[in-house]
Amino acid sequence: MAVRLQGLRVVRGGREILHSIDVGVTAGTITGLLGPSGSGKTTLMRCLVGVQVIASGTVEVLGTPAGDPALRRRVGYVTQAPSVYSDLSVLENLQYFAAVLGAPPSDIDTVVVEVGLGPHANDVVGRLSGGQQARVSLATALLGAPELLVLDEPTVGLDPVLRRDLWALFAQLAAGGVTLIISSHVMEEAGHCQQLVLLRDGAILACGTPDELRRQTKVDDMDEVFLRLIEAT
Repeated sequence: MAVRLQGLRVVRGGREILHSIDVGVTAGTITGLLGPSGSGKTTLMRCLVGVQVIASGTVEVLGTPAGDPALRRRVGYVTQAPSVYSDLSVLENLQYFAAVLGAPPSDIDTVVVEVGLGPHANDVVGRLSGGQQARVSLATALLGAPELLVLDEPTVGLDPVLRRDLWALFAQLAAGGVTLIISSHVMEEAGHCQQLVLLRDGAILACGTPDELRRQTKVDDMDEVFLRLIEAT
């Protein structure tokens, strides 16, 4: 398992945000973390990268406790908000983060092409659209060829063609052995994933492949799958 969560609980402001989460993620797969806003997706992802205080339970990533310094170059993380410097160009951001990670300079040209930012490589990030800024953040996460990518809503605000291209990139990365955990509140994106973890109110509603969940609920549309699972609880 690339990721294993056991009994994970998070309490914030006296309120329990995640309730005893148990789940494993197989290496080299795309796992979709799906659920409505406020279901706990971002908090769970923060636990995976070791920046969230947990109340109890364990979070193991690539055989190591989450947040261990040894994981710094092995895990790429993209937050919902752009996590790059708006006053630098795309290339300047990538050069900076490559230096911090110790990634080879050749990675920079590779990731610029992968996220479709070649024509904007010399543009100042603050002048780019929101979707383009999100792609710059994704490019920084790809530097150094991480073994695990944790992506929080990476396709939000992107046009259909770019979403298609990014999902093709994610599939290519997974085929090469990279493990991806991708959050979304858009159920139609579930079909791109090998495994789904559906969250609601900080608890796991269901886990399985898209086909397994369709068979379980006897419907094809993933929005309807989610609704049927809610009705069954």
